Amino acid sequence: MVVLPYTVAFLLLSFLQTVKIANSQSFIGINYGQVADNLPPPSSTAKLLQSTSIQMVRLYGSDPAIIKALANTGIGIVIGTANGDIPGLASDPNFAKSWINTNVLPFYPASNIILITVGNEVMTSNDQNLMNKLLPAMQNVQNALNDASLGGKIKVSTVHSMGVLKQSEPPSSGSFDPSYGDLMKGLLEFNSANGSPFAINPYPYFAYRSDTRPETLAFCLFQPNAGRMDGNTKIKYMNMFDAQVDAVYSALNSMGFKNVEIVVAETGWPYKGDDNEVGPSIENAKAYNGNLIAHLRSLVGTPLMPGESVDTYLFAFYDEDLIKPGPGSERSSGLFKTGVTMVYDVGLSTSSQAPAAAPQPSPAAATTTTTTTTTTITSNSNSSTSTSTSTSTGTGTSTSTSTNTVNISIGSSSGSGSKVYLIRIFNLGLLYGFMGLSLICLFFYDLQI
Repeated sequence: MVVLPYTVAFLLLSFLQTVKIANSQSFIGINYGQVADNLPPPSSTAKLLQSTSIQMVRLYGSDPAIIKALANTGIGIVIGTANGDIPGLASDPNFAKSWINTNVLPFYPASNIILITVGNEVMTSNDQNLMNKLLPAMQNVQNALNDASLGGKIKVSTVHSMGVLKQSEPPSSGSFDPSYGDLMKGLLEFNSANGSPFAINPYPYFAYRSDTRPETLAFCLFQPNAGRMDGNTKIKYMNMFDAQVDAVYSALNSMGFKNVEIVVAETGWPYKGDDNEVGPSIENAKAYNGNLIAHLRSLVGTPLMPGESVDTYLFAFYDEDLIKPGPGSERSSGLFKTGVTMVYDVGLSTSSQAPAAAPQPSPAAATTTTTTTTTTITSNSNSSTSTSTSTSTGTGTSTSTSTNTVNISIGSSSGSGSKVYLIRIFNLGLLYGFMGLSLICLFFYDLQI
């Protein structure tokens, strides 16, 4: 009985830590591109980041000024090698070692570098030379980290477009394009052996752009919709993000790599575009990003990966005015203005509440017709072109009673992420209840002695 007070104290501290972890938002990141001449200094960006709930930043390169500015903030940093560096990294282990010595060792661990991405969307670049050298480049970077005693502390991977999938509809039948064959298998074996993530760029925006029906927009924006049925699993999907991520999970599973972690390296919605573009608007961008954040915070997960949130990097921090030519939407996805104010509020500021998400209606229809649309798109601030496999599903009435409806919408149109706050209130209730129980135990312990 002598150890009782210490046991209670230990359990209380453990519970407090559990509550802290449950309320953290370490799964929300943002892409920080630099193809611009109008960006604020890195120090200003670092301060802005610390005023938000964003806990991870993805860089497309390895700018030392930004990496230094994020030192001692605890923010996870993803750095990347250029596609043009891949041949050198693949052919010369010393080049890989030099890259690590220059871009990692001077900053780590003060700057919390968590992942190195070797190239961006290489597998859909149609550059066979780069595709063949991607895995050797990753292996040499991994070996350089191992030599620096950083293997396992910093992961190595690459980033893929959704174009690596041959099929994505229904999500349970997701599969990789067989033309990538052994190359993809080798990359997945690397991910599995090194505990590194499979990074993917799903964009529901491009799915809507290829199917502009109102019900598709609602499905893409996490807004009230009839849902889309996966005939194999009898799961009704209520948003495109979950459908795309689960299609990737199914593709990994079909290759025998379901335990490889999925990371969403990019996803977002432009807030403006050219006059002939359908979809870009502040209203739609705020709905997508706000509802996605609420969905991630709910910890609901996806139907095939329930109870957890996939690490997700929003696109993007700022607009990049020097980004490659194309439609206006390519240069209009920033959540923050370069004057370090918000373009629109999605609840990322630590001084603001969580964003409102659309209410979930009672399912009144199930999927009856399914088509798959593939469209070539440009999805990030690099110069590569990616292919997004979108899901365009019609709906009709159904009398089936075996439907497994997955409800992922959080909050209400008049609330602000109410489910998130219910979780927090529940955690607080458990905390106070545990504290009360601890005091009672201590009281009876005192009586006994």
